[in-house]
Amino acid sequence: MRVAFVLGTTSGGTGRHVLMLVEGLVRRGHQVVVAGPRSVEEQFGFGAAGAVFAEVAVSDRPRPVGDLRAVAAVRRLTHDADVVHAHGLRAGALTALGRRGPVVTLHNALTAGGFVGLVYGVLERVVARRAGRVLVVSPDLGERMTRLGARDVRNALVAAPVPRPPKRTPREVRDELGAGDRPLLVTVARLAQQKGLDTLLDVARGPWPGGASRTPLFAVAGEGPLRAELQRRIDAEGLPVRLLGGRDDVPDLLGAADALLMPSRWEGQPLTLREALMTGTPAVASDVGGIPEILGDAGLLVPYGDVEGFRGAVRTLLEEGETARRLAAAAARRGEEMPGADDAVDSVLTAYGVPPR
Repeated sequence: MRVAFVLGTTSGGTGRHVLMLVEGLVRRGHQVVVAGPRSVEEQFGFGAAGAVFAEVAVSDRPRPVGDLRAVAAVRRLTHDADVVHAHGLRAGALTALGRRGPVVTLHNALTAGGFVGLVYGVLERVVARRAGRVLVVSPDLGERMTRLGARDVRNALVAAPVPRPPKRTPREVRDELGAGDRPLLVTVARLAQQKGLDTLLDVARGPWPGGASRTPLFAVAGEGPLRAELQRRIDAEGLPVRLLGGRDDVPDLLGAADALLMPSRWEGQPLTLREALMTGTPAVASDVGGIPEILGDAGLLVPYGDVEGFRGAVRTLLEEGETARRLAAAAARRGEEMPGADDAVDSVLTAYGVPPR
């Protein structure tokens, strides 16, 4: 079978998901083409995984002339594909305009208003009306696409790779971060509006009982456009928050943490949350998108933006030893239940109407 993937600019979970599918499909003898910006090939290496990569400028912002060229390029590159599968809303809309009835996976929901929200709404309608099948990473996305008239909406399965074993002990990680014996809360996120990091800073401000020795250290791994703004506030208010930048030792950080803190405005099937569970790390997270389904009983859910709720949940986890032990055990169990790469490949083959095995 010949499968063509189309995706736009991405530096995170969407690209890793497509790479996992490419590897699995190639392993099973399928021919795969990946069309997208040169930056995604440089970051994820689809060609090295066995796919043919074709550069198509699917930008992250509307560009009328460039978008028309992208539609034409997608039409040309996918004319002989048995299945065309686009990932992301912009890639999905441009593909649907250039190719009849593609499969489109939606990985994100709208978290901004204004002109961006207006454009997003138009693209959603294009996908709902022209895609042959829409795969969604959370129930709320599925409900929305159904309301917009999508004919066939199904759940997408996004698997996280099994994290490598930690290379350092929790004590070594804590010493590097300067945490000492204080509680350590880790957030792994792009420093962007969707991730709710303003709420994280509000939570970190406290008050925290027990003095400085019991005030949690909030460690944030990741880069993004809000870094300077966040750092200014951390410095101005003297917050117990460290911005760690991009890290390649996330399993080490999670292994040393008391909990993963995820205050996001919205998430689909966040790989970081799956990775935390696979390391036995409980989470305190926003009750949004696909988080509740993944987290189950392995953490504490809080309404998005509820600062007091987050602070109270963190205190519960840190101060009630039995609760912490119960959540850690539940996280380990949930981690063992997480779907793997073969499950994700089986799922998309079913969506393509092909027997997976």
